[in-house]
Amino acid sequence: MSLPSSLAGPVLVTGATGLVGGRLRAALRAEGLPVRALSRSPRPLGPGVECLPWDGVEVEARVLAGARAVVHLSGEPIFGGFPTASRRRRIWESRVTSTASLVDAIGELPAAERPACLLCASAVGIYGDQGETALPESGPQGTGFLADLCRAWEEAAERATGLGVRVVSPRLGLVLAGEGGALPAMARLFRSGLGGRLGSGRQWVPWVHVDDVVGLLLYALQVETLRGPLNAVSPRCVRNAELTKILAARLRRPAFLPAPGFVFRTLLGGLAGELLDSRHVVPDAARRAGYVFRTPLLSEAVATELG
Repeated sequence: MSLPSSLAGPVLVTGATGLVGGRLRAALRAEGLPVRALSRSPRPLGPGVECLPWDGVEVEARVLAGARAVVHLSGEPIFGGFPTASRRRRIWESRVTSTASLVDAIGELPAAERPACLLCASAVGIYGDQGETALPESGPQGTGFLADLCRAWEEAAERATGLGVRVVSPRLGLVLAGEGGALPAMARLFRSGLGGRLGSGRQWVPWVHVDDVVGLLLYALQVETLRGPLNAVSPRCVRNAELTKILAARLRRPAFLPAPGFVFRTLLGGLAGELLDSRHVVPDAARRAGYVFRTPLLSEAVATELG
């Protein structure tokens, strides 16, 4: 991996022990790049990785000093429990407030010591429910908690451009990986005979294989023309009914019990849109920049991760 020559020092990664962060950390080390990880549970993470304590929100300038780039992936899980006021506050603080603190810390550094690039995760939730409309990065944005969250998140990161830092906001779709996230949870439902489409099943589901998320992050570190929002989704978006069909076939389980949409809206309130809204998101910026997707087909991604 060849980073721009103007960059020197380690790549600082928040969320480096999470689903995407863990694979990114391994990929950076495989390329011989040192990693500085911020973690709420610091522990040894192997040769070439410095792990520093962090409360998940406030960032001190000293931990950023000398970093060649920052990849901010940390955040309270969206589906970690009922959407109480306290959980929504934690979700907001872990994303928006932490990003604002990160940018403030960058601003405290002398210009020569600031990272050249900030990759700050966002999500396709910014688009809301757009039905059949194809959604490149310039597409219409939605309303509601998730859309407002992502918008504020990206705005907080974008302030770093005024500090001479290149900012990219990868808008992650449904990340598919065998070791965590949504895929193992869905597989358990199907194996227990409870798998089925959600709501009408016609909603578009922007998904992405975890290795393509990592690939896009590495690509964004290298390609200096990439700036602003970056849809981190497969070019082959699918409807929920097709996702259900592919999972059922792979796991050799029936999928004839649809889950009514009102159940999710009752249980999850404004967060139900993450499962029921239709977002036909397309990776326009990635394709224009020349990124070649490693796993563009859902059937391939499911087969790779579920065996």
